[in-house]
Amino acid sequence: MTSRTASVTRATSESRVEISVNLDGTGASSIETSVPFYDHMLTAFAKHSLTDLTIRAEGDTDIDVHHTVEDVAIVLGQAIRDALGDKAGISRYGDALVPLDEALVQAVVDLSGRPYLVHLGEPEGFEFHLIGGHFTGSLVRHTFEALAFHAGMTLHVRVLGGRDPHHIAEAEYKALARAFRQAKALDPDVSGIPSTKGAL
Repeated sequence: MTSRTASVTRATSESRVEISVNLDGTGASSIETSVPFYDHMLTAFAKHSLTDLTIRAEGDTDIDVHHTVEDVAIVLGQAIRDALGDKAGISRYGDALVPLDEALVQAVVDLSGRPYLVHLGEPEGFEFHLIGGHFTGSLVRHTFEALAFHAGMTLHVRVLGGRDPHHIAEAEYKALARAFRQAKALDPDVSGIPSTKGAL
């Protein structure tokens, strides 16, 4: 079996990001984005998707964490797309329902090659909350948009319940991770590329 790994580097005037992924890993991670809550979310994504993930990022966080956070999501999407290759033998679809105390989130993934995000249900005001004092709630949706677009992934995320912003955000990332874990998995019953078009 061909190794499903990739490394991508992206440098702009706002940030420098280096990411390596192994889709057939154990969930090991080494993540330093200079944004602590984001490190926490990406560590959870690696752990629960069984994706080995190394991330080094630095950027103009003295202005805002937005640029660094977005650029990491862009490069992560690119690395996932590259590591998936032609997607032969994958399950393609995944879904997960994940609780974190009072929060409950559903995520559904299709590694379709067609970028699309449907994101619903975050409570009013969530987007303005500073989680950990530095990570704006609006960045959860924003990172999902960047990831879905650059990975070529159709992603549906629904927050079904929740009160604590930390719990909601973490449940969203963990639900994405569990759904992605199913979708990227190699299915012995799948022959070739799982699409009637013959390409994903």
